[in-house]
Amino acid sequence: MTQFDHQALRSTIAARAGSVSHNDIAPVLVARALQGEEAELTADGAVSVRTGAFTGRSPKDKFIVRDGLTDKSVWWDNSGAMAPEHFEILLDDAINALGGHRLFRQDLLAGADPRHQYGVTVLTPSAWHALFIRNLLIRPGEMVETSSAAMPVTIVHVPHFQADPARHGCRSETVIALDMTRNIVVIAGTSYAGEIKKSVFSLFNFHAPRQGVLPMHCSANLGQQGEAALFFGLSGTGKTTLSNDPNRPLIGDDEHGWSHDGVFNLEGGCYAKTVKLGAEAEPEIYAATKRFGTVLENVVLDADHVPDFDDISLTENTRAAYPIHVLPSIAKGSVGGTPRTVVFLTADAFGVLPPVARLTPEQAVYHFLSGYTAKVAGTERGVTEPQATFSACFGAPFMPLHPTVYGAMLADKLKSSGASAWLINTGWTGGGYGVGKRIDIASTRRLLTAALDGSLDTVEMRVDELFGFAVPVAVPGVDSKLLTPRQTWADPAAYDSQALHLAGLFRANFEKFGDAADAAPGPRLAQAAE
Repeated sequence: MTQFDHQALRSTIAARAGSVSHNDIAPVLVARALQGEEAELTADGAVSVRTGAFTGRSPKDKFIVRDGLTDKSVWWDNSGAMAPEHFEILLDDAINALGGHRLFRQDLLAGADPRHQYGVTVLTPSAWHALFIRNLLIRPGEMVETSSAAMPVTIVHVPHFQADPARHGCRSETVIALDMTRNIVVIAGTSYAGEIKKSVFSLFNFHAPRQGVLPMHCSANLGQQGEAALFFGLSGTGKTTLSNDPNRPLIGDDEHGWSHDGVFNLEGGCYAKTVKLGAEAEPEIYAATKRFGTVLENVVLDADHVPDFDDISLTENTRAAYPIHVLPSIAKGSVGGTPRTVVFLTADAFGVLPPVARLTPEQAVYHFLSGYTAKVAGTERGVTEPQATFSACFGAPFMPLHPTVYGAMLADKLKSSGASAWLINTGWTGGGYGVGKRIDIASTRRLLTAALDGSLDTVEMRVDELFGFAVPVAVPGVDSKLLTPRQTWADPAAYDSQALHLAGLFRANFEKFGDAADAAPGPRLAQAAE
């Protein structure tokens, strides 16, 4: 890879800026955000911000520079391409747009393992965005060792700048452009802070496999013997809730690497969804929202500046960004040993999948590549019945390489580690959404605990005729009927029809991988086609 002078780039930006504040700590950034009328304080002292027109990511406005490094390696079916010459113009225009502004510079780390670490410098005219990324990445000197050979990354954050599609080779006035060769990111035309975080993850996901590290969009925690457990799951599946366990120290909430030595957190904070957040169901996250310096995105405040987490008038994608060390139980150094358990979470709104199933390594790769959950009626405009959602590797928008690259790495990791793999359904039983009911959290936690402590390894299993995975016949403390979803439906024939429908959706989705991925471990195709 071409060595690029990041220091020269940062100096150029600083020379054109009105002023640059270096590595301000949280209280200073809070004061600057309030002074600039960028934010307001909640009754508890958290920082409340609004991101304007963009309350989530803009995936169609994300581009990777197509050059000698990326041309043959990036999965362009899943990524927009930008010509190098367009990126150069965009970068120069973005730097000029920062001219005369007061900038906030944060020099942070990504990667708790010093052997796989990135030195990330973010330059932004927004104090609250600087606070956000300071909360979410690793602050040097805190918790982890700093490598002297960290890979440099520079993120030029210009939320007020509007891109020109004709001039910059993009789609709209909003652009997130990543130069993988030089590790430069330009973010313009959006104030949604998640774009900064996800850009770092995208860079890591591109580079890590070449170092033998499997990058993962998952949470992770530790057992009593130091063994790690991984939790993959899309939004609404319970990933954050289930991995936050006071008896299992949290390695990290969202982004990890699996190296030859074990698991490490990419980040130093959490970016938790707060919609319908309550103290009883998620006490740790709720407490974090009441902390000074936490950033609350698009959360509505009442007249007394108290957050109303049930108010989704701005967006359902309300978020809290806070450092991981505010949680009561975290793993030392944000690292863990080789995983013993891999859990794939899904919220099956069709009411078909069992609450727990054991996967063979081949089935684990199949479900990893599928990345299935389901949207339910009322969660998004226009959704009136359950809709299947598939996101390869449980993080398709952030995985630049072909999914089968990551799938092959997972297969190797499972083989070498001997880790068990489980599919846990936190969705519906007794019928689909609107007919059945959501699987109760107490049963889910019992099944998860049994999977993690090895109790399920010795119980009697049945093999599901359609999906092929192994399902426990009985688990202490769990209704046995729940373990066989067909028995929970009033109309078994309706269950059969819905199950075949879902199996067909799995099959249709998997076709996009072509011959590069093995479909055999999925649903029994002959039955699914009937």
